[in-house]
Amino acid sequence: MRHFWTNVIGNQLVWLCAVVGAGQGLRWPALLAAAVYVASQFAMSAQPGVEVRLLGVGVLCGLAVDGIAGATGQVVYAAAWPSAWLAPAWILALWAAFAMTLTVSLKVLQRRLWLAAALGLVAPLAYLSAARGWSAVAFPAPSWQGVAVLALGWAVALPLLATCARHWQRGAGPAGTNTKGVPA
Repeated sequence: MRHFWTNVIGNQLVWLCAVVGAGQGLRWPALLAAAVYVASQFAMSAQPGVEVRLLGVGVLCGLAVDGIAGATGQVVYAAAWPSAWLAPAWILALWAAFAMTLTVSLKVLQRRLWLAAALGLVAPLAYLSAARGWSAVAFPAPSWQGVAVLALGWAVALPLLATCARHWQRGAGPAGTNTKGVPA
C-alpha cells in the first residue's frame, strides 16, 4: 500500500514542479523531480524492465501528442524548445513520470481500456489547470481546438500505454524475470 501512495503523490508532485517551473520559464524543476520520482519507482518495482519500456513508450507518446499540439499551434508551451515540433522537455518529463503510474496506481486501466480512453479524453483538464494557475501552457483562440487535439491524443495514447503495461507485466515474472526465469 505504501508503494501505491508513493506512486500517486510522487506523480502529483512531479506535475506541480513541472508546471510551476515551466510557468517561470524553467525546465530543470520538472527534469529533477521526474528523475527522482522515476528512480524511486524503479527501486520499488518488482519488474523494473517493464517500467523502463513503459517510460520509453510514454516519452514517445508525449513526443507525438504534445508535439502535434505544439506544431499545429493549438497549444503554446512555456519553457519550450525553439522548434514547436518538439514537445518541451518538461512535458516529456511529465509523460515519463505518468508512465510509472500504469503498473501501480492506474493499474486498473490495464483491463479497462474504455476507461483509459475516457480518462484520456479528460486529460486536458490538467493542461487547463496548468494554463490558468501557472501559465505553463496557453490555448490560442478558439481554445477548444487545442483541448480537442490533446483529448484525442490522450484518448489514443492512454489505452496504448495501458495495453503495453498489461502485456509486458504478463510476460515478466517476479523481480523482472520473464516466465522462463530469464532476466527481462
